[in-house]
Amino acid sequence: MMATAMQLRFSREDEDFRAEVADWLSANLGGEFACVRHRGGPGDEHMYVEERKAWEQRLAEGGWTCIGWPEAWGGKDASIEQQVIFNEEYARAGGPGRVGHIGETLTGPTLLAFGSEQQKQRYLPGIRAGTDLWCQGYSEPSAGSDLAAVRTRAEFDADSQEWRITGQKVWTSLAHESDYVFVLARTDPEDKGHRGLGFFLLPMAQPGITIRPIKQLTGTAEFNEVFFDGAVCSAEDIVGQPGDGWRVAMGLLGFERGVSTLGQQMLFQTELDEIVRIARENGAARDPVLRQRIAEAHIGLRTLRYNSLRMLSGGDDGSLSREAMIYKLCWSSWHRNLGKLAMDVLGPDAELLDGGPYELNRLQSLFLFTRADTIYGGTNQIQRNIIAERALGMPREPRGEN
Repeated sequence: MMATAMQLRFSREDEDFRAEVADWLSANLGGEFACVRHRGGPGDEHMYVEERKAWEQRLAEGGWTCIGWPEAWGGKDASIEQQVIFNEEYARAGGPGRVGHIGETLTGPTLLAFGSEQQKQRYLPGIRAGTDLWCQGYSEPSAGSDLAAVRTRAEFDADSQEWRITGQKVWTSLAHESDYVFVLARTDPEDKGHRGLGFFLLPMAQPGITIRPIKQLTGTAEFNEVFFDGAVCSAEDIVGQPGDGWRVAMGLLGFERGVSTLGQQMLFQTELDEIVRIARENGAARDPVLRQRIAEAHIGLRTLRYNSLRMLSGGDDGSLSREAMIYKLCWSSWHRNLGKLAMDVLGPDAELLDGGPYELNRLQSLFLFTRADTIYGGTNQIQRNIIAERALGMPREPRGEN
């Protein structure tokens, strides 16, 4: 693979922007929002949901949502450098997990790239204002990592000029809190694989949609099963044309590998910092093996950052560079290993709960949640296939009929 160089330099103007972001966050992440600092991330998404919804609107009032969007659609038209700075400072300040991130980082850029003018006018303002929350309708019980195997159907009713969606989606994060969902569904039952798919925009509050929370051992349920039984989507709310669904869906996944990955890595850094703090306090840092693993975790996180900076040279259509294709495999494996390191640094305390029935501390939650990192969003096995076939151009793995 030929390397893609990304020379990211921060100008004096960029550093002024950094100071502006840091000052605003310092002034606003207090008072009524003090409780949400460092909360609501992976494994903690069920906490302080109403407060985090209010925080989305506070961000919007300050002009800090969708900063990379064009000014015509409410953004700041911020440069890549400024978007990196915002995500870094947000994580450094302890900004909470964003309940609006699906809309801002996935739906919005996808509509800007592929959507009609009508769709942009209808949906972008609510995302920008922090008032309309979105969820993602991709995975299905029989089509988790293999997105091309979706069976949810979309049938067009010529009389009502509406699409009717029937099927099931699963692992739908925060569906029970969302106002809208984008759904990948099959428009032509005769087609298989990547062909015959459509990308649809649906309101969640309608009779044809049933949301069923998936309760975990911890008692929480931040993701859900979603059932579509003739749910209605207007003719204007298919993105592109019938059959364009795969192209749009892949573009969206490209946006998922965007600037927000730098913010994700800042969250990883705070987790690593917590592990180092505890290792120093309880004496685990004196163990040469644990010290070596901590050093390897630090090196791995820096490597993730440098690769992410290379990724940022991708296009506005969500197309994935080869550097982006390795990112999911790399970060999920690194984060899983960090969870193991956390438990080993805690030692016997890792086996003790602060209270019942399932009161986990931060590092215990980290360990349990990272068990899923190498599964959701495409298993490590699928990610290796993507790297081999799409990045390296190797022969495709034999596939049976769907």
